[in-house]
This record gives sequence, structure tokens and C-alpha cells, in this order.
Amino acid sequence: MKIVLFAGGVGSRLWPLSRKNKPKQFGKIIANRSMLQIAVHKLFPEFAWTDVYISTGKQFVDTVCEQLPQLPKENIIIEPEMRDVGPAVGLVIAQFMKRFPNEPVVLLWGSDHLIKKESLFRKTLRSAEELIKEDPEKIVFIGQKPRFANQNVGYIEFGKELQNKNGIPVYEFTDFQYAPPLDVASKFATDNQHAWNLGYFATTPLFLWKQFQRFAPDLFAKLEKINIAYGTENYDSVLNDIYPTMEKISFDHAVLEKMDRSSGLVLSVDIGWSDIGAWEAMKEALSKTEAENVTKGKIVLTDCRDSILHNETQQLVVGIDLDGLVVVNTNDVILICPKDSVPKIKKFVTGLKGTKYEYLA
Repeated sequence: MKIVLFAGGVGSRLWPLSRKNKPKQFGKIIANRSMLQIAVHKLFPEFAWTDVYISTGKQFVDTVCEQLPQLPKENIIIEPEMRDVGPAVGLVIAQFMKRFPNEPVVLLWGSDHLIKKESLFRKTLRSAEELIKEDPEKIVFIGQKPRFANQNVGYIEFGKELQNKNGIPVYEFTDFQYAPPLDVASKFATDNQHAWNLGYFATTPLFLWKQFQRFAPDLFAKLEKINIAYGTENYDSVLNDIYPTMEKISFDHAVLEKMDRSSGLVLSVDIGWSDIGAWEAMKEALSKTEAENVTKGKIVLTDCRDSILHNETQQLVVGIDLDGLVVVNTNDVILICPKDSVPKIKKFVTGLKGTKYEYLA
């Protein structure tokens, strides 16, 4: 099975640690390892480096090579520019259609996901692979069993249990549900018919190729030209000419939402998944209790609770009587805000465009 991790986003929710020129997936956030390194290394020893692929922007290729020296350079899939996830997935599939169209492939995200139960995660990937080998015309969604009423994630809705694969129940897929209000999220968390949608799935390149052709014909027409050029001396010029003209569209909107529900299967498992793509989410993922503080760097706290402090400098940061705060200290920016105000960070960073502080975005 081939495994693709997408590592091309910017991640302004983790600003000022994550910037346009230094996205979150490459910053040493946890245990002196980047999120990309953490995402890749949780695949071993079950999988081989030769079966791991990274999709990223051309400006990040050298960083990927530096952080993952064992990765074959030909396993880096280069996006000429950011065009959202729809084109990014399409580019991967356009290449794989020339190389291994019928081999199971799993798509993951390598920038802001933390998985604590790594052994179960690898077992789940193998189970998904077995299901695709049994029926290459299926797509297997991997979801996290809800731990609480999470309003910040999408949900996968599933029906009856169809079979059991290596001790993991396999359910029929019924629908997607997007970030619900609290009362609905509370129901989803306990009804055993919903899982957090991680964006992880397994299928074959050929199956996805057919879905692009059926549901996103304009996008497919451009991907087909890239596919024809792949492996020839004209590939780079064709890619650079065509890819920037593709519509910016999510993969969900382009394909998944339109797909026949009968084509999907769902594995709902507790792999200890957390989205740490925003400061308050990182706090929830890394603290054992709500009151516990999360710190990195030279930090001294007195009478503080439920706060996250991240210090990238050699300067000592002292906190006294902090409650529910985010404090981030870098060499050129100090961010201080309540955890509840973290959603405003992205808007603030967007607003830096055209100002004298645009270089800090």
C-alpha cells in the first residue's frame, strides 16, 4: 500500500509560530520534532520508506528532504502553487495512474494531527488496505470515535455494521456532517452512528480517477493532460502551465460530497487523534486535565491554570495568575490572547496584508 501525506498548507491558526515561509508542519512543536516528522514516523515499522509519499509546495521541497532524509526524493509530489486540496489530491492521482493504478493508497494529513495510539492506527491502515484489496471499487473512511461534543470538526455518519476486520467493526457509509452546533454535536458524540471526520481514507488511484472524471469534469480535463505528460520530458512545463489554472476547490466539494454513498465504508476507531492546528486545540491535546498548563521553552509559572505558553527565545517568560490564556513568544512577535479568542488569529493574520507588518504573516 502507498501512503500519501499532504504537507502544503500554511496554518495561520498557529501564528506566530506558523508563517507563510515557515508553516506549522515544519516547526519543532512537540518533543523537538516537526509535525511532519511525527506524522511520518508513526507509520513505522509497519510500512517502508519507499511506500511513503509527501505532497507539498515547491518552496518546501528542500525542507522536506532535510527533515526526512530517508525519504526517496522521487517520492515528493510537488505542487507548483497552492490550489486547495481538490487539485492537490488530483495531482497525486494523476501521477499514480501511471505508476500503480490498482494498488491501495491511503491519504493522510501531515501538518496538524496528533495520534497517540500509533499501533492501533497502523493496524487500522492495514485493515483498510485489506478491505480495498477485497473490493477496489470502494473507499474506506477512517474516523475517530468522538471523545466529546466537538463543534470544530466534521463528522462521518455511518449505518449498520457489515463485518469485522482484525477486530475493527466495518460500517456502511451514509453521509458527511459538517461542524454542528453544540446540541447536535452532543448527540453525535453518543449515538454510535458518527465519527470525527479526519480526512483519512483508503482506496485505489483508479477509483478516485473515475470519481474526478464523473463529478469534476473540468478539473479532470486538466488532470488528464498532466497524467499524459507525466514521465515525459514535457512534464514540468505542462504541470507549471496547467496546475495554476485549476479552480481552488476542496476535495470534499469536488468529489466526496457527490460520490455514491454505497461506495463508502467506515472504520470508527479510538486512535487518540487530536487536531493541534490551533493553539487551543493543542492545549486540549497535550494536557491531561483542563486545569493543567502546557509549556515549551524557558517558562516559569505561578498560580496559573488552563494556559498554553510557547517560548521560542532564550528570554525567560514568567506567568502569574494566568487563566485560560495563550502566550507565544518568538524572536519578532509576542502573542497574548484568551483561548476563546484563538479563532480571531486567522482573521488578524489575513488583515496584515498591505500593512507595514505584512512580512510577519
